[in-house]
Amino acid sequence: MSTVLSFYIGRNFLKCFISVFAVFLSLIFLFDIIELLRRASSRDEVGISLVLKMSLLKLPFLGQKAFPFAVLFGSMIAFLRMTINYELVVARASGISAWQFLLPVLGLALILGTLQITALNPLASALLSKFERLNAIHIKGQTNLLALSPNGLWLRETNKQNQSVIHSTTLNLSKNSIKLKDVTIFRYQGSNKYRQRLSAKKAELEDGFWLLSDVWIHERDKELPMHKKEYWLPTDITLNNLHDSFSPPETLSFWSLPDFISNLDKAGFSAVRHRLYWHSLLATPLLLLAMVLIAATFTLKQSPRARTSIMIIGGILTGFFLFFFLDVVSALGLRESIPIVLAAWAPAGISALLGLAMVFHLEDG
Repeated sequence: MSTVLSFYIGRNFLKCFISVFAVFLSLIFLFDIIELLRRASSRDEVGISLVLKMSLLKLPFLGQKAFPFAVLFGSMIAFLRMTINYELVVARASGISAWQFLLPVLGLALILGTLQITALNPLASALLSKFERLNAIHIKGQTNLLALSPNGLWLRETNKQNQSVIHSTTLNLSKNSIKLKDVTIFRYQGSNKYRQRLSAKKAELEDGFWLLSDVWIHERDKELPMHKKEYWLPTDITLNNLHDSFSPPETLSFWSLPDFISNLDKAGFSAVRHRLYWHSLLATPLLLLAMVLIAATFTLKQSPRARTSIMIIGGILTGFFLFFFLDVVSALGLRESIPIVLAAWAPAGISALLGLAMVFHLEDG
């Protein structure tokens, strides 16, 4: 197939994809603003400017979810337009096969999928991280922030009067309990007035307090530290909200996820959700290729006089089915009912195989 025709088909696809994606983003932005306004209705300090800012921060992440469906509907519209204008009819009459005029669109879908996981995903994750911080403070009212790094665990606990920063080099999770080793706790009065430092060999999270063992207490106004075998430090932290304080995988970029998963494994926490998300990102280019093949099955045998309503309904039903299938398989992967790799790659792989089978059948069958 000539280069001119390849560029023409690719340009038509990109125009339709961008138009559909823009419509999806507009609808997502509108509904997300309405949802945030509903959630913030009980908080007087949350104004419309903050809601708009939060919606804009979340929009790139939500746009990623709409990416495959924009490719699906963009491909269908592009092929339909060329069919109505008799362009595909003329191309096929001149001896060009379906695979030849699908090749430019498949190539662009592969490029779009690669750009999504390497460029769009890091941007979306950085903005979503800011959104989650604003959401936790202004909407949910959370005060506990946790971070894992190669140097250990950092945890900040804040209340109306005091603030504590906890650092531990080793964290163990067993039998629904949290145990820390080599613990250092900095306690502040208010937001920044240093009060005391606690250094303990071990700490265990109990109901409403930390049980510290072999503790040295360094007071601000005293030169010599005080030693205690055990020390009970009140806390509002629970096992559940400690789990909730972890960065969700969506706030981590494609490039930083492997290191974070390694830190979770070292700390003894489950990394199933993060591994599933990372493999799902890897499968994105294959999923976009599958969307193009599925779109082709609704348009290859369409004549210019065929009813487009059947094709539109078929495409919408296919989109809903794929969305439902992705959610079901992801849920099975999170519960570890099926292997994580299978849960991440199965939707893209099965969709691609079905699309290939249908195109083979319609073109060569």
